[in-house]
Amino acid sequence: MPSVSSPAAGGGDAPRPARRLSSRRTRVLALCAVPVVSLFAVALLAPLPFSVAQPGMTADVLGSHDGKAVISVSGTETRRTTGQLRMTTIAATGPDADVRFADVVDGWFSTDRAVLPREAVYPVGDTTKEIERYNAKEFRKSQSTATSAALGYLHRSPDDVKVTLRLADVGGPSAGLLFSLGIVDKLDGDGSGGDLTGGRTVAGTGTITPDGKVGAVGGVPLKTQAAKRDGASVFLVPEAECDDAKAELPDGLRLVPVTTLEGAVNALKALDNGGRVPRC
Repeated sequence: MPSVSSPAAGGGDAPRPARRLSSRRTRVLALCAVPVVSLFAVALLAPLPFSVAQPGMTADVLGSHDGKAVISVSGTETRRTTGQLRMTTIAATGPDADVRFADVVDGWFSTDRAVLPREAVYPVGDTTKEIERYNAKEFRKSQSTATSAALGYLHRSPDDVKVTLRLADVGGPSAGLLFSLGIVDKLDGDGSGGDLTGGRTVAGTGTITPDGKVGAVGGVPLKTQAAKRDGASVFLVPEAECDDAKAELPDGLRLVPVTTLEGAVNALKALDNGGRVPRC
């Protein structure tokens, strides 16, 4: 008598429990994926704590800005200058701007934009007004230290020489080195009747202390692009930021590392007379 297979004996209906288990597992995984996908979607759309920066404006500290001389000196004679000394900036999204995931990705893959932690761009304050007040305060401090550094280098008394710096659109301390060089050029040039610039367009960045030490500032790769865009052939960079400056250096822009105001003056003189010029 032929045998008859039953489900319990492993006949044709045996796979059904496995299919039911697989179906339940699929439903569980699908349900678990819903919050993950939702969180990912929120991450894509939510504002992130970053700022997107790009090359900003530059200004010739030896010239005028908005119809006014950037550097005005009274109490002593000044000299006519040729060439340009251009301070450089970056332009960043405001502290209260919404930066999304797509903006961050775009900035990472762009050579003319950079994504920076917001606190690195705006270390103090949460609103545009607070940042403006802070930057204005830092600019006033920069004016004082730049003047002290320049007059100290020239052995001039601040009691006899009054310097006023005007650059209304720019705040913060990063133009200190260029302001000091501009004051030196207007008062003394290269010390032998010539200009510090040698007739070139020289750009740069760096903080300055009253005793003439140059400090790092950040955003250097973007500032080199701004300098090249506005005609500079030489860029003075704080020595500590040489590697950053070389990372995306525009063609035809020569980097000159500096650590002090005196070193920057000597480097510019060497450029003009064929002397030894520091290199990054």
